[in-house]
Order: sequence, then C-alpha cells, then structure tokens
Amino acid sequence: MTEQAIRNVTLEQIDADTTIHPYTELGTHAEKGPMIIESGKGIYITDNKGNSYIDAMASLFCVNIGYGRSEVADAIARQAHKLAYHHNFASNSNEQEIKLADRLVNKLLPKNINKIMFASSGSEANDANLKFIWMYNYLRGKPNKTKIISRDMGYHGVTVAATSMCGIPLMHTGFNLPLPGFLHTEKPHYYWNGQPGESERDYAKRCAKMLEDLILQEGPDTVAAFVAEPVMGAAACVTPPEGYFEEMQKVMKKYDVLFIADEVITGFGRLGEWFAADFYGFEPDLMTISKGITSAYQPLSAACVSEEIWEVLRDGIPSDDIPMFMTGATASGHPVACAAANANLDIFENEDLVGNAKRVGKYFKDQIHERFEAHPLMGDIRGEGLMLAIELVADKETKEVLNLEWDCSHRLFDLCLEEKLITRGFFGQNATSFSPPLCITKEEVDEVLDRFGRALDKLTNELISDGRWKPKN
Repeated sequence: MTEQAIRNVTLEQIDADTTIHPYTELGTHAEKGPMIIESGKGIYITDNKGNSYIDAMASLFCVNIGYGRSEVADAIARQAHKLAYHHNFASNSNEQEIKLADRLVNKLLPKNINKIMFASSGSEANDANLKFIWMYNYLRGKPNKTKIISRDMGYHGVTVAATSMCGIPLMHTGFNLPLPGFLHTEKPHYYWNGQPGESERDYAKRCAKMLEDLILQEGPDTVAAFVAEPVMGAAACVTPPEGYFEEMQKVMKKYDVLFIADEVITGFGRLGEWFAADFYGFEPDLMTISKGITSAYQPLSAACVSEEIWEVLRDGIPSDDIPMFMTGATASGHPVACAAANANLDIFENEDLVGNAKRVGKYFKDQIHERFEAHPLMGDIRGEGLMLAIELVADKETKEVLNLEWDCSHRLFDLCLEEKLITRGFFGQNATSFSPPLCITKEEVDEVLDRFGRALDKLTNELISDGRWKPKN
C-alpha cells in the first residue's frame, strides 16, 4: 500500500500542501491545486483525469521534437547506466559533452562562435555570459565597462542578474531588483510604437538612435553589452522591424558594446532556421541557448562566445590576480543531459524538423490570416516560423486598445483550455501566442485553429452579450 493511499489524500492536495510553483498565484494554487500532466505524445498531452489537449505552446516554447520520443529516453537511460554523472571542473570532461560541443561549434552555431560553456538553464547561461563579458573587459583594462542594456518586456531568466536584465516590472517588484547597472530601452514593437507614416526601416533607425542616446547618457566607457531575444517571447512574439539588428549593431560596434543574442526560445529551429542569427542575418558576440537543445527532455543550456572574446580570456587567464576562470555549476556538461541533446539533434536532422518549422509555420500564419484577419477584434498577426501571436483590439482601424482590465488574454486562454487547446495568455496585453512542437503537421494546425476559432467566438459573444464591446460599423 502506498503512502498516498495510507494518507487518503489526492495528488492535487499533496501538491498544494507542499510545493511552491513558479509564476503562480500562490493563494489561488493553495485553494485549487495543480493541473497534473501525466503523459504526452507528439503535440498532445494528457492529464491525470484522462483529458487530452493539443499543446500549441510546446510547454514553454521548448518541446521542439514533441512528446514521447523513445529515442531520447533510451539515450538518457543508456548514458545513466554507463556514467550517470561526473563533474567537468578542472579540465574534466565526458564523451557526450565533447561530441555535443563539437556538433554545436563546428556545425550549427554561427561561424564566429567557437567556444561554449554548458549550464542547466537559460538563466544560468545568461549569468555566465555576463561573467564572460565582465571578465573580458577587465582583462582589456576596462573594468568600469559593466553596464548591461536590454529592452522593455525582454525576458532573460530568473536568477538575480538575469531578472535584472528582464524588462518586465512585475518581475522586479518585491525583489529589490533590478540591480544597479542594468538599463532598458524600447522594445521594437512596430505595430504599437511605429509612428504614422514611419516605415519599418525608419523605425529601426529610431530604435538604434534610442540605444545610442542611452549609451551616450551613461557613458560609452561604462556600457558593456546589449542583450536581446531576436523574437520576444514574453512580449507575445514581437518580431523586429526591417533592418533592426543591422541598425542596432552599427551602434554597438561604434561604442565597443557587445551583443548577446538570447536564443533560448528562437534557437534550434523555432523560426524555420537553426538559429535566429541565421534567419535575420546578424552576428552576435555571445549567444545564450537552452530549451530546444534537448527539447526539455533534460535541463541543459550553454553560454556561447566568439573567437575574439575567447582569445582575450585564454591569453589573460591565468594571470597574477586571476589563477583560473572562477565560475561554473555542478551540473555543467552533465553527461545525461548532453546525451539527451545529441539524441534530440539526431531527430532534428533525420526528420528535417527545421525545414518542417519553416514550411508548416508559413501555412500556420497564412491560415491565421485567412481565417481571422477580418475578425472585428483582430489587430496584429505576427511572428515567424512556429512562433506566432495574435493581438486583439477594440477597433482594428484606429488600433483602439481593448480594455486591459477585462484581461481578455487570460480569458481567451481559459476558453481555449475548454476546447482542449493550450495557448498562452499575457499580463498587460490582449495577446495569445502559438509555439507548438516543430513536428506539427498541417492537418494538426487546422485542428489547432478550429479549436482556437471556437474559443475566439466564445470570447466575442461574451464581450457583446454583456455590453462591454460591440463591433464597429
């Protein structure tokens, strides 16, 4: 007889009694308990009550190969039986880590990236990249060049430093964050922030001017790096305007400011290319990768640095005051996680999941336009590949904002859940995003949009029936 049976308590109650969940309303959770997911296959997950859902978010933008791939599970088991763990401090390594690093550096990552340091989460990898940057400037004789600029609504993780990089005020309140030296500039949301008659290219130039003004205000000798998600996940898949990274990199190069591309979400095929650097044609000085590297079958991430940064670190360490590079985590280069990553990338390559994301992503976006563009609530339809979003407005002609107090984003999420479809809601926005596993088919996209359409109709009827909104003539 199990302990649970002896206690005669449900799993939901045990969870509510014992576990603090991230990004959760703690009081509400203590009363209602969790939604318990029991299994998954392909794009579907099943809860412990037998309900099956289409996961149109790949959990948290991360289960890229889909659920239930035995190839990865078997690779995990084989490695755990052979060598479950050994650290990689002080020049130790393991076969799976070496193979994965070689695969990434010599085949997949941008050509100027040639060294990586593994960690367990995007947050940790972003922290590691900050340390690389600060050490790089210290060794160059520029110890005051430490400030980091990110963007409003940018998301970069949950460690103290990574949260400071985030441009989401709700993440700072109550935590005494951001730390000093973390600055934020405008998110490049052309739909909302572009001026009347302003082209995307002109808006990109204006964003670059705002970055330059901030650097000059702070002092170029104090600004170390600019960090950006190529497509902004927590901002509901905000894509850059035409020429954005080209214009921003001109400013960065002018003032000796490094560029961290946070590709935790966009990396590993999400946009229909291996990385957003390939999709948008920019060259980062550092990259942060995670999520799709193992499709979240195991925790793994990496901080990735350019040859230029590596040469300064290599030539400066050891030195009189720095005997070694003094950072790392217990699970860095974990052999089981790296084995999962190698098996995961085998599936990517054997099944052309990056190509599928490009082809099916285009179909997905085209179908959103065809089915919903004329809807009176529909404002912006945006995104690339299989990272897409829609935004609702009160008046599509004038872009009048739909009352945020109604929280239509989370209401639409709830209505989608009634249709057994998992999407994503956003605080302070009227947006919904889609980011399904990269193995999704066109037929499955049709089913996603059938279910979403029913949910959108329910929301529309609710808003009309209670008098909150009516379509404009």
